Amino acid sequence: MLYRSYYNRQYYKRIEQMHEKYGPVIRTSPNEIHLIDPDNYDRIYSNSSRYEKPAAVYDSYLSPAAAFATPSNEVHRVRRAALNPIFSRRMVLGLEDVVQSKAWKIAELTTQALQENRPMDFYHAFRSLSTDVISDFAFDKSFNLLDSPDLGAAYLALIRQLNVGPWVLQQLPFLIPLVTRVLPWLAPLLSKSLGSVYKIKQQCADQIEDVRAHLATQKGFHDRPTIFSQLIDPPNTTEDRVCSTDDELRDEALSVLAAASDTTGNAMTVAAYHVIGNRQVYDKLTAELRQAFPDAEAKLDFLKLEKLPYLTGVVKESLSFGVIGRLARVVPEPGATFNGHHVPAGSVVGMSAWLMHRNEAIFPDAMKFSPERWLDPKNARKMEHHMVPFGRGSRQCVGMPLAYCEIYVTIGTLFHRFDNLEVFETTDEDMEYDDFFASMNKPSKHWFKAVGAA
Repeated sequence: MLYRSYYNRQYYKRIEQMHEKYGPVIRTSPNEIHLIDPDNYDRIYSNSSRYEKPAAVYDSYLSPAAAFATPSNEVHRVRRAALNPIFSRRMVLGLEDVVQSKAWKIAELTTQALQENRPMDFYHAFRSLSTDVISDFAFDKSFNLLDSPDLGAAYLALIRQLNVGPWVLQQLPFLIPLVTRVLPWLAPLLSKSLGSVYKIKQQCADQIEDVRAHLATQKGFHDRPTIFSQLIDPPNTTEDRVCSTDDELRDEALSVLAAASDTTGNAMTVAAYHVIGNRQVYDKLTAELRQAFPDAEAKLDFLKLEKLPYLTGVVKESLSFGVIGRLARVVPEPGATFNGHHVPAGSVVGMSAWLMHRNEAIFPDAMKFSPERWLDPKNARKMEHHMVPFGRGSRQCVGMPLAYCEIYVTIGTLFHRFDNLEVFETTDEDMEYDDFFASMNKPSKHWFKAVGAA
């Protein structure tokens, strides 16, 4: 912990430096190996992989009954089977109107900010959009953070604290059994992070009880199914799809809310920051959008947006810059050999999307935000195989279809409407990440905002 703390929460950069010095296989802790060779990725994260998640790492998220934190592949298969249909592309397309309404809300807020000659806070707006969408999809009750005066800053501060806790517990795993027994009223007195966990868990439990009450009376729900209406009262139950327990529902809710707020919101932040900061990219994107949708007031349909090549390049680049967390796995029997190094069974091994996307042989000039790199079909196919912002295999992020819909619709709507924005005070340094698995920008007074061009 002291070693990682020494690098001021920038350990992902230190790992890159160690690979440059020592090669494709490095030791990041006494029992953990990190790999950088992209040929190893499918060995560890494929659908047929026998590599499981290490409990010592994922127990730190304090949601042991959630699919994300489940160590066993077999138990995960059952839990994930209940979620897969809910997050399918078909279900997401049925949710597009919700995404559209939130994207238009950001456009309205931007118009208002420009009229009042003040900066538009995109850092919080994008993250609140993701939270509003997922809460609507989860509970049929949006949190409506975009309607709050602070654009959800207070709630997002809780989520930020939520992400700090696991970093500490992963270094001090003996604390995990203790913190899970802490009385809720005592948690915030012990630490802000632990207090955030208990506060959001209680919010999740309350929301789930509301869903149960609505289901019991058959009132208050739209025709559209939601995540937790489907988990509480699944359309059919089989060995692979069973009714969830209260603990599973609460932990799944916590996992879904935490994942949605920062990951997708961060990708939109990255996209908007780099588009606005590069006039050439900005002009190409607005031109493509306005050619595809000549009506200035048009609703930008997701199915049409995802076919636009330059916008797709912007989306891909935003995702390639947005994920720094390392995906730890346990080496199965009888052990494995990576790049000539034998790794015993039981050791922890992992790779990161950040370093996969920084491979210059696959992504030339990788640190440059360059949508143009995706315009050549041959190059795009090669890069696509190594693009892993959502992971890969049976453990791939279940929310990927929803994330793509949010990013395409929101970024498309914003730059279809506005061609005169400028970055306000935010610098590249402000956009750097703290290494807490989730992609959290460093504490700064200059989180991403924009103003109208003079």
